[in-house]
Amino acid sequence: MDSVSIRATSIPGLLILDLPIHRDSRGWFKENWQRAKMTALGLPDLEPVQHNLVVNDAVGVTRGIHAEPWDKFVSVATGRVFGAWVDLRPGPSYGVVETLEMGPDRAVYVPRGVGNAYQTLQPATVYSYLVNDHWSAAAKDRYSMVNLADPTLSIEWPIPLAQAVISEADRRHPNLSKATPARGGRALILGAHGQLGRAVAEALPDSVALGRRDVDLADPESVQGIDLSDVDAVINAAAYTAVDAAETANGRIAAWTTNAIGVAHLARRCRGRRVTLVHISSDYVFDGTRLEHDESEPLSPLGVYGQSKAAGDLAVAACERHYVVRTSWVVGSGRNFVATMAALADRGARPAVVDDQWGRLTFAEDLAASIVHLLRVGAPYGTYNMTNSGHVQTWADIAARVFAARGRSTADIDRVSTERYAAGKTLAPRPPHSTLALDKLAATGFETADADQRLADYLARIV
Repeated sequence: MDSVSIRATSIPGLLILDLPIHRDSRGWFKENWQRAKMTALGLPDLEPVQHNLVVNDAVGVTRGIHAEPWDKFVSVATGRVFGAWVDLRPGPSYGVVETLEMGPDRAVYVPRGVGNAYQTLQPATVYSYLVNDHWSAAAKDRYSMVNLADPTLSIEWPIPLAQAVISEADRRHPNLSKATPARGGRALILGAHGQLGRAVAEALPDSVALGRRDVDLADPESVQGIDLSDVDAVINAAAYTAVDAAETANGRIAAWTTNAIGVAHLARRCRGRRVTLVHISSDYVFDGTRLEHDESEPLSPLGVYGQSKAAGDLAVAACERHYVVRTSWVVGSGRNFVATMAALADRGARPAVVDDQWGRLTFAEDLAASIVHLLRVGAPYGTYNMTNSGHVQTWADIAARVFAARGRSTADIDRVSTERYAAGKTLAPRPPHSTLALDKLAATGFETADADQRLADYLARIV
């Protein structure tokens, strides 16, 4: 074998690597960890922070079964072992077992929550493992363990456990029926009191939901104080969104402090803890000269708000495990354009609405569902557009649909140009075309709901 190869197992995320051994008259050499080659083949980027070696003097030394709160890359430096792994994560694969005999020509990627054990088959066996978090005494409280001899696991140890060298602690581990499942990493939501934050919190009921009083992105100490222990993903729905106020002297500082500098601090923290960062972006990062924007389009913001959001997007990209979810025209619980139009219709008003800005609505519950989808399927990291699907409309078109649903004439909408609407007002520049291409998200298996149907459903729910 001349190149490394990777294969999956019956335990999700547990991967076996076959490693080339290069021999000559002096001995042998192998690349035990080769980031570029291995990640190109689909291995998660471990980003190891600690390397441990265990020297086992005798045949039959048996250690485990422990599931620790970090990922591991296990291999053998010298000798041979019989390895066994048990999925201790809650879910359909809980209790699934994989076994494998290993020498220096094999390695195994063990995701957190999967119990790891081995038995030495040769004397002076050196067992190696890289981990992506530092060991600490406090971390031992988060271990999950299962007994090596549990008959329900049916592990066929080459050396009977009665003859093996096992610590008393390992002998006392509970059987699977009484084991404590591994604690899954939580999602942490910032901006949890906004339209999107509330929707994400509903979609992820076990998440930690934090509002601005809990974490203020404009305050570096507040960001530094976020507890990221046992957190797998941070979903950042927090932002400075006063688009027009961002054009003022104070607003410009506030927008940049939150949307750019604060996001950069957050990205740095997530990168340091190897936490996936999901960041919500905006159509305002484009100038709107293209009729439709895909994820590869260069950033070209017109106003301060868009510029600060674009800077935040770039900061997030420095965090390797990231999703930038770009969206537009969000509608959820609370104040939004559709709710405002419905209230105006009910009051008998005849509002002037812009008729030369084009896009699609995004309903917060669907945006939240897309975020959950990306995380659950492990989609490739990067930028994804997300709006509801359907035909492209102007704000005036949408307002007319709202008025019709409330029993008002669509003629009561005064369709105006952006220039006329802005006359006498201090408004930030808007992109005339906010339509986002949805092909990349669709390729991950996510189906976007039709915006018109969602609009009808939304209007039926509000009084």
